[in-house]
Amino acid sequence: MNSFGNLFRVHIFGESHGACVGVIIDGVPAGLMIAEENFSSDLVRRKGGQQKGTTPREEADIPFFKSGIFKEKTTGAPLTILFENNNVKSEDYEKQRAIPRPGHADWVAHQKYGGHEDYRGSGHFSARLTTGIVAAGVIAKMLMPSISISANVISIGGNTNAEDAIQNAIERNDSVGGIIECRVNGLPAGLGEPYFNSLESMLSNIMFSIPAVRGIEFGTGFSAAGMFGSEHNDAIISEDGKTKSNHAGGIVGGISNGNELVFRLAIKPASSTPQKQQSINWETGQMVDFNIEGRHDLCVALRAQVIVEAATAIVMADCMMYEQLIPRVIK
Repeated sequence: MNSFGNLFRVHIFGESHGACVGVIIDGVPAGLMIAEENFSSDLVRRKGGQQKGTTPREEADIPFFKSGIFKEKTTGAPLTILFENNNVKSEDYEKQRAIPRPGHADWVAHQKYGGHEDYRGSGHFSARLTTGIVAAGVIAKMLMPSISISANVISIGGNTNAEDAIQNAIERNDSVGGIIECRVNGLPAGLGEPYFNSLESMLSNIMFSIPAVRGIEFGTGFSAAGMFGSEHNDAIISEDGKTKSNHAGGIVGGISNGNELVFRLAIKPASSTPQKQQSINWETGQMVDFNIEGRHDLCVALRAQVIVEAATAIVMADCMMYEQLIPRVIK
């Protein structure tokens, strides 16, 4: 439900406007030196207000370590990290409680939880909870120093010029989607367990837990449907498994082949568009015009890059532990 992983196991919790959000990470080896500054760079990248087109909501995002650390080193017990919510404006959501926002989880959450859901800022469905994912990603990357993970926006609204695309969205007073490409280098061959724990399956599972992700493709992806087998097959050119091309994106048979891992994500436009919309008022049963108030991203893809990196690192750390490539104790 709210947990992911087998040996490197991550559990996220909290609500957008609750007291805090956070993460519990089980399986962290003992002896890993951890300090607040280890998290600063990635947490800043996830923050709003850092780029044009992102939400103006700003939280300090200082990690509070509540368990699993003694004398600044991990103990091998579950690691608990909290992030306080101090910059909330819940009144924006009280005003339109009876009007479920199109594209949001408002209506389905109301049906599933019988009106007991926390609707402020989308509650548990909010991207605010990805703070915990980013924190877990920091730990995962620290355990795999030889592996590099980089996710970047390669287009916004179909435009490869991100700055122009964001400015166009601002001028249209609307939100816009984008494509994120993630590349991983330094992976050993042999990660992944067919069928249901194949490397693609695990990555796809966690990526669709990131709000606004609508699709994923590996290597050549959907373009492979228009190719011949002789074109798509990657010729192996060395004994270490290096291939002449990389249409497979570094995964064959659900297992990493030692080449660069490449995948792309389709990120939908933020549902909280400034444009006037229509929805039903479930108290009156009437369709109404309304505008979404509050602080929101125009382009979710901008802040999602570091979240994608973190989610990827979580999967890789789990797989590396399964292959006993990460020790249980850091010496």
